[in-house]
Amino acid sequence: MSEIINIEDKKVKLSNPEKLLWPEEGIRKIDYLTRMIELAPYLLPHSENRLLTTIRYPDGIHGGSFFSKNLPDYAPGWISRTTWNNTEYAILDSIPTLAWFVNMAALEFHTSFNNCDKEEYPTSLVFDLDPSEGQTFDEVLEAALLIKEILDSLSVTAYIKTSGATGMQIFIPTARKYDYTTARKINEFFASYFVQKYPEKFTIERTVEKRGRKLYFDYLQMWKGKTITMVYSPRAKENATVSMPVTWSEVKKGIRPEDFTLNNALERLKKTGDLFQPLLHTKEPEKSLDEIVKHILNSEY
Repeated sequence: MSEIINIEDKKVKLSNPEKLLWPEEGIRKIDYLTRMIELAPYLLPHSENRLLTTIRYPDGIHGGSFFSKNLPDYAPGWISRTTWNNTEYAILDSIPTLAWFVNMAALEFHTSFNNCDKEEYPTSLVFDLDPSEGQTFDEVLEAALLIKEILDSLSVTAYIKTSGATGMQIFIPTARKYDYTTARKINEFFASYFVQKYPEKFTIERTVEKRGRKLYFDYLQMWKGKTITMVYSPRAKENATVSMPVTWSEVKKGIRPEDFTLNNALERLKKTGDLFQPLLHTKEPEKSLDEIVKHILNSEY
């Protein structure tokens, strides 16, 4: 069973609208489409100029899944696209495109760290905090607050979101001022600092088995062609969680990933607005970040 929906003068096919994608939450494909159209005003500004990778679950979250980078030949011609490294990526810049991916059962949306028009320059530094097996989310919150304390002492402005899964991500806007090589050096500097200052809490060990019960500070993920779960993306979890920006005061109070779901995200956003909206601007970064970069580069010689 399928139907054709007209969205902004584009015809979008919706097949199997009654298919359950998140059975535990009772979210059918038609419900998913409704939720994503509601979230579009908040989500699209963060994806409209970035390479898109999706994770598709044709049979819902409990079925098989696969990453999808290359836009398939059968995609409508009106979907915006760009080619990078011989791969044709979709650009998620409209509600019809979002609806098409919903019909393809794309349940997760991951975007590049850089905008398409400035490929060598990420828009933010991103600290990816990934808990090891056995760690609680409280430990992730504690680690995030330790990082915030140091950033505050350096007068560095930072924004934070849940990944929608088990971790959190901290964003420091850079106004696309530093290329990937420099940005990675900054990330490595901070990662090494926190490992040295809090050796019982942080690790940069890439081998999962060797991490113990320490939080993995992933400074390597931020690179050309790599992606991160985008803000407001749903996750293929039983609770239908959403990657949600939160305030630092909420981090202190103790939030949980499952506090933010497809079923309540719009209600929250109507109250808070887009907490990541400042990341869309190209405002010059804090002066202190330049000083940190100078220190890092000078220490290499």
